[in-house]
Amino acid sequence: MADRDADTVKDDLRTGTPFWVKTPHSTVTPERMAGVGHVDVIVVGAGISGALMAEALSRAGRSVLILDRRPPVRGSTPASTAMIQHEIDVPLTRLQKQIGPKKANAAWLRSVKATNDLVELVRTLRIDCSMERKPALYLAGNQMGKRALLAEAEARVKIGIAAEYLTRAALKDRYGMDRQAAILSQDSASGNPAQLTAGLLTCAMTRGARLISPVEITDLAELPGGIALATRQGEVLTADHAVFCTGYEHLRQMQSPSHSVTSTWALASRPMKNLPDWMGNTIVWEAAEPYLYFRTDAAGRVIAGGEDEDAANTNADPARLARKARIIAEKLRELTGVDIGKPAYTWSAPFSVTKDGLPIIDTVPGYSRIHTIMGFGGNGITFSVIGTQIIAAKIAGRADPDETVFGFR
Repeated sequence: MADRDADTVKDDLRTGTPFWVKTPHSTVTPERMAGVGHVDVIVVGAGISGALMAEALSRAGRSVLILDRRPPVRGSTPASTAMIQHEIDVPLTRLQKQIGPKKANAAWLRSVKATNDLVELVRTLRIDCSMERKPALYLAGNQMGKRALLAEAEARVKIGIAAEYLTRAALKDRYGMDRQAAILSQDSASGNPAQLTAGLLTCAMTRGARLISPVEITDLAELPGGIALATRQGEVLTADHAVFCTGYEHLRQMQSPSHSVTSTWALASRPMKNLPDWMGNTIVWEAAEPYLYFRTDAAGRVIAGGEDEDAANTNADPARLARKARIIAEKLRELTGVDIGKPAYTWSAPFSVTKDGLPIIDTVPGYSRIHTIMGFGGNGITFSVIGTQIIAAKIAGRADPDETVFGFR
C-alpha cells in the first residue's frame, strides 16, 4: 500500500472581484459531509476541470463524489477571461522545434478538437453560459513579426488547421488596427466560465454525483483495487479512483522544473455602445511579452487582460492591480481606439505555466489509481477538456492516442 501526504500547494487564488462571480447561476449549493460511502471516483476540486471530469464520469454511469476546500466555483475558475482558444501559448513552429513535429502537431490538433467538443457539449447539455464560437486574431508583436507569423500560418495549414495570414493593409482595412501582420483562425470560443462550471456540476449532480464543501484532503493511500483519502475533519473516503483537479494548487508530488507560477491581471468594462462590429465576435491576442488579450461579452462589456509577471505573489497587491488595470486599458485604447474609461471590475490571479505551453495530465507518479489534471498555461479551459478526455479513458481502461503528449514532465 502506498501512503503519502496529500499536501497541495496553497495560494490566494485571486485578488479583486471577477465579473463572473456577480452573474446569476455562477455557483451551486454543496452538501456537508454526511453518509458518504464507497464511490467509483472521487474528484478533488470543483472548478472547471473538476466539473468537466464529474460530468464525463457521471455521463458514463459512474458514481462520483466531488470535494473542494472552498465553495464551488470560487477558486481560480472565475479569474479566467474565458477566451476558449485552440491556439497554444507556444506557437506551432516553435513547439515543433521544442518537442518534435509529431507531438507538437498532435497537441495543436487536439486543442482544436477540444474547443469544438466543448461547444458541442454545452449545446447538448443546454447550459446557459453565453457560449459562442468566435474566431481568434493573433497580432504581430515583439515576439513574432510578419515573417514569423507567415511561417506560423503556413505550418498550421499544413497540418490541417485553418489559418488566414493577414498583411498589415488587410488587418487595418478589416479591423482598424495597425500591426505588421496577423493570423485569423477559427475554432475558438468564449463564454462565462463560472456559469459553465456551475452548469456542468449541476448536470453531474442531477445524475447522482454528490458535491461536498468545505472539505480538505490531508492524506492519500492506494489500496489493492482502490484508494482512500483522509480529510482534515477526520473522515476516510474510499473509491476505485481519485482525480485531483486542484489547478495551480497541485499535489506536491507533481512539482517539476517544467512548470512555474506566474501572475496575470484582468478587467471588465461597463456595457458599452458603439464598439466596432468586429469586436463583438472576435477574440484578440498578441505575440508580445507581456501580451494583451481581449474580447467582449453579449452585453458589450470589454474583457481584457495581460501584463503577466513571472512571480506567484505579486497578484495580491491591490495597488499593483490598479496600476496594471490602467496599463491594460491604455494598451487597449492605443490599439483599437476604444476607451473603456474606469473599469467596472478588476482582478488578478496566479496561474501556472509550462516550458512547452502544454498541460500536465497523468496518473500521479507512484500510483495507478490516483490521477491529476493540471490545465496549465493560457488555455486552461481547453486543456481541462483534453484532461477530462484522457483521464476518463484511463479510468475506463482505454488508451488515449495523445496521453504521452501531455504526460508528466
